[in-house]
This record gives sequence, C-alpha cells and structure tokens, in this order.
Amino acid sequence: MKLLKELCEAHGVPGKEDQVREIMERELSKFCEVEVDAMGNLIARKGSGRKKIMLAAHMDEIGLMVKHIDDKGFLRFTTLGGFYDPTLLNQRVYVHTAKGLIRGVIGSKPPHLMEEEERKKPVKYKDMFIDVGAMDRKDAEKLGVGVGDFITLERSFTPLRRGFITGKAFDNRLGCYAMVEVAKKVEGDFTLYAVGTAQEEVGLKGARTSAYRINPDMAIVIDVTTTGDHPGVKEEESSVRLGKGPVITIVDAKGRGVITHPAVKDLLVKTAEENKIPYQLEVGEGGTTDATAIQLTREGIPSGVVSIPSRYIHTPVSVASERDVENCIKLLILALKRV
Repeated sequence: MKLLKELCEAHGVPGKEDQVREIMERELSKFCEVEVDAMGNLIARKGSGRKKIMLAAHMDEIGLMVKHIDDKGFLRFTTLGGFYDPTLLNQRVYVHTAKGLIRGVIGSKPPHLMEEEERKKPVKYKDMFIDVGAMDRKDAEKLGVGVGDFITLERSFTPLRRGFITGKAFDNRLGCYAMVEVAKKVEGDFTLYAVGTAQEEVGLKGARTSAYRINPDMAIVIDVTTTGDHPGVKEEESSVRLGKGPVITIVDAKGRGVITHPAVKDLLVKTAEENKIPYQLEVGEGGTTDATAIQLTREGIPSGVVSIPSRYIHTPVSVASERDVENCIKLLILALKRV
C-alpha cells in the first residue's frame, strides 16, 4: 500500500490540499482527463457514456492555523475542523511557513503548577500553545512563522498486526486511495467523475461546487466512519467493527445529513450480497459527509455513502483494516458495473 502511505503522510488542511491533490493528479492522469477547478477540487473524468456517475472523496484533513505570536515566541492557534481538544496536547506538529516546514510541539501549563481543581479539567485548545524553539516574537518571525500559517500533525503511516494500519489523516485519505483504485479499474457505459473535494471538514464546500458543475445522475461518497469495537462504546451506540467490511450509510446526523436514496442503497446492498462481499449498515447520529451537500445540489442528486471503518478518527493515531479498504474498492467496482 505504497500509495496509501504516501497519501496519509501528505499534508492537506482545508484550503491547502495541494500535496494531496498533486499525488492524486499524478495517479489519476494516467487513465483519466484531469483538471482542477477554482475551488481547488480535483476532477477526473473517464469514459463517454450518457449517464454521469460521481465518486467523491475529500482531500482535506483537520488541522490548525497560527492565530497569534506572543512576545516570547510561542504560537497561539485556532482549529480547522472538529478536534477533541485533549487529543492535541503534547503532539508534534509542522508549521507550514513561507520558508518551509518548521517543527514544533503543543504544550500547556504543566500539571505540577496547576491548582487541584485545574487538574480535574481537560485542557482546552485555547489554553495550549506551540513551541517552535524561538527565543521571542522576532526570532519566530525570522524563522518564517506568520499569522495565518497552516499547522499539521507529525505522524507516520505504520502497519500494525493482522492487517491493521495506523496513521494520521485516515479521514479521508483512505477514501482518496479507494477512489483512485476504483477509477483505475472500473469500466461501464457511463461517464465517471472521480472528484477529490476540498474543504469538506469546514462545511462540505468543494462537494457543493463540484456537484453543481458536474450535475451527475448519481453520486457515491467514499469516506470513513467511527467504530464501536473498543472499550468505552456500547454496541447500541455503534455496531461497526474493523475487518467486517465497508459500511453503507442509511442515514447520518439523525437525518439532518444524508438520507441515502433507496436506489443507491439497493445497488450497494445487492452488489455486496450477490458477490459475498462483507458489509455493514449504519444509522448515524453524529457527523455527516460530502453526500449531504451533493444530495441537495440543483434539483437533487440521488446519493449514498460507502465508508471504511476507522477507530479514533480525527486523531493522528487512527486504526483501520487493509481488508476493509480492499472490500470497499471491490464493492464499488462491482456496483458501478451494474449501472
């Protein structure tokens, strides 16, 4: 999974997906016509059939941005996307400056100096700061640091045991990888649009603009979803498991997000059952995906979601199963052949 490792280790926060887009453009241009639109979406077209099918996988990962440099050279930051604040503390980061990458660490007031009541509460990101080893503000600025610089987490892609993998940005580089592999192998009497969308984590923005332009007859979003197969989660809260197959969404965000079109759901479920591909169904109450924006474009577009199960999403130590990734690719290739 050389390409998957490359995608996961690339850096691409909302509005700055360049590294990810370049990798995907390199791969997709081998068998598709590829262009980049004004929003930064990568749109790859394959085939010339009358029907238009859209696959979408967002390129961006949650990240941070420099908000202020204090007199001592420490960086204050804001978040781009949904972080749970305690997962940020004590992480290593890259600050993307005009002069290149600078390493730093996220720190906070040490517990040794906290009052007893302070120690009982999780540290909020607003009480954290980034230490890049600068002596003062001028020194930080000499290094190239400026307000508005993007910040990403420093983590490598690592195999675990039994086909499990861990790394950062699995949301949604797993989906990006799957989409490239599907586009590479699928053939049908339709025009396929494989879209790497921009700025999903901050409002599904790229999906909205690219879907309006393409106006597909059907859309399938490839993303990741949380699992319930680890301590702290009850089965009724989430029955999704690693290694049990890709997840077909029925509803997410309690219906405020996507409600999968019946024809899309039937296409995916029947394909999985007839080809003995393991799959899982999900009725989600939490987040949503690009499908929400696509579904509401123009007069409405029949849409659905296939997700790859991932533990600990929106952290730099997500865990997934290679088998689920492979079965997601297989399901989508076979489903599109039925269109």
